[in-house]
Amino acid sequence: MELKVDIVSAEGEIHAGTASMVFAPAEMGEVGIAPRHAPLLTRLNPGVVRVKNGDEEQEFFVSGGLLEVQPYKVTVMADTAQRAHDIDEAAAIEAKKRAEEALSQAGSDIDMARAQAELAEAAARLHLVSKLKTKR
Repeated sequence: MELKVDIVSAEGEIHAGTASMVFAPAEMGEVGIAPRHAPLLTRLNPGVVRVKNGDEEQEFFVSGGLLEVQPYKVTVMADTAQRAHDIDEAAAIEAKKRAEEALSQAGSDIDMARAQAELAEAAARLHLVSKLKTKR
């Protein structure tokens, strides 16, 4: 049995295929989804969506969004998404520095929350980059 998996963002479709298992950074923690999973709708945190098909595994960075699970279909509707191997490490490091600076200069609760969200996204992106480096 397989799952149909779609990963989309505002820029367009990032991935369409099948999988034996999908892992996603749901709001309540990482979830693993296998065929015949109970229906689920949850928000996503910034992090990595892993699509496993047998021994092959693909990884995608998502900045947040929604995860919809049906018994044989998983849809990731991400704010932004990109394939793990397309992440620019230098740009991710610069984004983290900017977020840290914004956090240190935050004047209001709204500024603080925005800076924290940007920092979480940048940190998740850098974590994926470092993980990919160790695999090589």
